[in-house]
Amino acid sequence: MQTIGLIGGMSFESSAIYYRLVNEAVRNARGGLHSAEVILHSVDFQSIVTLQKAGRWDAAADRLASVARSLERSGAGCVLICTNTMHLVADAVQASLSVPLINIIDETATVLQAKGRRRPLLLATRYTMEHGFYAERMARKGIDILVPDEAGRADAHSIIFDELCAGQVCDNARTRMIAMIEKARLQGADSVILGCTEICLLLDPDALPLPGFDSTRIHAEAAVRFSLEKAERAAA
Repeated sequence: MQTIGLIGGMSFESSAIYYRLVNEAVRNARGGLHSAEVILHSVDFQSIVTLQKAGRWDAAADRLASVARSLERSGAGCVLICTNTMHLVADAVQASLSVPLINIIDETATVLQAKGRRRPLLLATRYTMEHGFYAERMARKGIDILVPDEAGRADAHSIIFDELCAGQVCDNARTRMIAMIEKARLQGADSVILGCTEICLLLDPDALPLPGFDSTRIHAEAAVRFSLEKAERAAA
């Protein structure tokens, strides 16, 4: 199979989920004791958070591009940025590579389209919900996202950074996020995107007031499909 390159550590809580999901998908596809060919480069998340808070997205892009190139040099046939927020710099990272960067927004949009969902609620960090890059990329696929109100966005951001990224999964946070989903349902949302790779630690996408789409699982499974299909084409 093609080797999958993962840019992880943002946070390491979700990177562990990626590693499990990628390997489970390969085992399900091939059976037996098959597992994935994976290279994981885990960065120091605090250094990235510092750049985010300072608005230094250019420096963050340079850092992730450097990591991506190192994965390619090590044999990765595709690269994943294992976080939604840092897809703000995905185009810059892709421009530094000669192998595909599998984009979590595009892959999630494809699944939404296939399920006939056009107006999802996005639960994510404030950067993802407010900076425009996510909504603009979804709009190219005909999907019009909703986000929580100001208070909801602040609360979701706090749950992600102060709790989930620190390994804390709290019932009260789950209750508050489900309330955001219920409010969006009443406002016309037809689905909900778990648009931060840690939210699957808190919410089960199959047990929500709206149909849920876990971007972490979608992204990981897309990488495995790419890896196996490319290997099959090469062998044909």
